[in-house]
Amino acid sequence: MTLPAKLDRLLVRAEELRHLLATAEGAQVGALSKELAELEPLVAKVAELRAAERARDEAAAMLADPELKELAEAEYLAQKERIPALEREIRLLLLPKDAADERSAILEVRPAAGGEEAALFAAELFRAYQRYAESKGWRFEVLEYDESDLGGVKGAVAEIQGRGVFARLKYESGVHRVQRVPETEAQGRIHTSTVTVAVLPEPEEVDVQINDADLRIDTYRASGAGGQHVNKTDSAVRITHLPTGIVVAMQEEKSQHKNRAKAMKVLRARLYEQQRARAEAARAADRKAQVGTGDRSERIRTYNFPQGRVTDHRIGLTLHRIDRVMLGEFDEIIDALTAEDQAARLAAEVD
Repeated sequence: MTLPAKLDRLLVRAEELRHLLATAEGAQVGALSKELAELEPLVAKVAELRAAERARDEAAAMLADPELKELAEAEYLAQKERIPALEREIRLLLLPKDAADERSAILEVRPAAGGEEAALFAAELFRAYQRYAESKGWRFEVLEYDESDLGGVKGAVAEIQGRGVFARLKYESGVHRVQRVPETEAQGRIHTSTVTVAVLPEPEEVDVQINDADLRIDTYRASGAGGQHVNKTDSAVRITHLPTGIVVAMQEEKSQHKNRAKAMKVLRARLYEQQRARAEAARAADRKAQVGTGDRSERIRTYNFPQGRVTDHRIGLTLHRIDRVMLGEFDEIIDALTAEDQAARLAAEVD
C-alpha cells in the first residue's frame, strides 16, 4: 500500500473513532479513546503534510506570473524542502510500536569482571541512572542495594516509574566497560573492568501469570556488608521460579512481606522480558536486531576516565565529557541510539 493510501485509511479510521466515541459507554470509551489518542499525533502531522503540499502546488501555479515569480519560487522551494521531512516524520509515526515503550522499568546493575573496581563503578553507574531518572521527573525506588566492603555494590536493583521510561532506557542493557586507575593502584596502571546493566519493562499483572506451585520460597537472615547481620529475624526472601530456574533474592526491607513483594515484582519483570525476548527472536530471526546484535553479552559502551571520553560502540559515538555523563546526562547518547534504531527500522520497512 502506498503512503498516501495508508494515510487516507488512517484518517478515515480517526473519523470513525470520533463518531463511535459520541455514543460509546462504559469500558468501550476507554478503548476507543486510547486508539484515537494514539492516532492524533499522526493525524496532526498528516494535516501539516497536506497543507505543505497545497502550498507547494499553489506556488507552482504562480511561477508563470512575472510579478509573483520571485515570491512564488521562494515558497515553492521552501515547501519542496519541507515535504520530505514531514513524510519521514510520518513514516516514523507509522512504525510498529513496542508495546512496552510507555511502561515503567526495572533497572539492574551488577559488577562483572574486575573485582572491587567493578563493584565501585557499578555503584557510580547506578547513581548516574538515579540522577537521570530524577532529571526526568521519574520515581526511582531502590529495591535492592547489596553493598560491597569498599563502598561498591555486588548488585543494585531499582524500579523506575514514569511514562516512557523503558523507551528511553532500553538501549542501556548490555556490558559497560570502564578503564581507569583504581584508587588502590599504587603503580598508576589503568585497569579495565566491566559492569552489566539490564533494563526490563515492568509488566502488568495480566502480562505474566505465575503459578504458586512453580515457586520455591526460602527465607533467611538478612546480612550487611562484610557479613554483619542487620537484623535478627528471617526477613530476607529468595524466590526460585522452578520452570525457568530464575532466582530473585531480596533483603532490603526489614519486613519479610515487603521483601517478598519486591522479589515478586522483579521476578515478574524477568519472566516478562524472557517472553518478549522469545517473541522478538522469532520476529527478527532473519534480520539484524534493533541496535547492534541485541546480545546482552556484548560490550556496548566504554567509559575511559584518563581520556575523559565515553564511547558507545554500537553507533561509534564518542563524547569527551565523561564527568557530565556520570552526573546522569545520558540524553545525547540515548537520542543517537534512538535515531539509529529508527533509521534501521525505516530501512527494514522499505526492504
